[in-house]
Amino acid sequence: MTATCSHVEDVRSRPMAGGIAAGSPGTGVNKPPPGLSDEVFAMLFILVLSLVIPLSLSIWVVSLVMNTAYDGTMYPISPWRLLFAIIAPLYITIKGLRKQSLDTTGALTGFVVGFVLTVSNLCFFSCLLAFFGISSWATKYKAEKKRSLEEDFKEGGQRNWIQVLCNGGVATELAILYMIEFHPGETIIDFNTRYNACWLVLAVVAGLASSCGDTLSSELGTVLGGQPKLITTWQPVPKGTNGGVTGVGLACSMMGGLAVGMAYYLTILLTHEPLSDSVYQWPMVLYAGAAGLLGSLLDSFLGATLQYSGFCDKQKKVVQYPSPTTKHISGLPLLDNHGVNLVTCIIISLTMPRLGYQLWPY
Repeated sequence: MTATCSHVEDVRSRPMAGGIAAGSPGTGVNKPPPGLSDEVFAMLFILVLSLVIPLSLSIWVVSLVMNTAYDGTMYPISPWRLLFAIIAPLYITIKGLRKQSLDTTGALTGFVVGFVLTVSNLCFFSCLLAFFGISSWATKYKAEKKRSLEEDFKEGGQRNWIQVLCNGGVATELAILYMIEFHPGETIIDFNTRYNACWLVLAVVAGLASSCGDTLSSELGTVLGGQPKLITTWQPVPKGTNGGVTGVGLACSMMGGLAVGMAYYLTILLTHEPLSDSVYQWPMVLYAGAAGLLGSLLDSFLGATLQYSGFCDKQKKVVQYPSPTTKHISGLPLLDNHGVNLVTCIIISLTMPRLGYQLWPY
């Protein structure tokens, strides 16, 4: 069986037309930018930690005031939840900055995304953690081989604020709606008693699972898969072509979604009393796996039709912009990787909950 996205993931910045990827031989830039030293990392973390408790208490006081102003309907947020929602994303983003998985803008944006998801639902935080950890590893896996294939290769695969928002922005907005409509906390999936809350939960998980599946399919499918085929014509295309799919890539996309779903399932088991046999939660794992696979396929289709791919005779690589030395392979220059990822997240987040409702066992 052949299929999955081996298109170039948007975790690297695009060089100027006709340029050469950073770190390529002959550019004179063969070393990645230095990360944070151990001393700077420790001092930065201690400095920020000194502000955590006052910040969390301040937010707690604000939530109490708002609860009073709205006649007790706003549900004040627990100070312990606020404390964890600051410390955990902060530690992860600083580690990502240190290991060059995030640049400065990506770290700041990632902290905001992590805070919103964590304070709204600890299961969302687990899903985000699984996505960030797996995608960071996959981005760096066999980096030398990716450098020879990808014209926009960047050491460490540093994500900036645009890439963080395109992959996690939709889930963050839905998490905010979840907190406004309900109150921060973990929700048992039971459409009979809490339909709206379940719909929002499934939408958040689907968006994160789709992003994780697409990242794994592109990062691992490119270096582990065989000859990719264009999803629209099923014709062989060079590795790195937007919309190219392989069997290994499809399998990786499903595994990425399954990992996100498993993170949610384990967290809901840890945060609730033993669940009744009549309330099934294990389907979340399969649901997220399907979201990862379908999101990868949709991303490939959009990449093959709305994103330009061409082979540059000068660089001997697949590029994402037309030039006099480039031979067109597929797609129109309407969207870039960021746009494709954002559109995919929106569609998957809005459509998958309906599928989950139809297929979820009661």
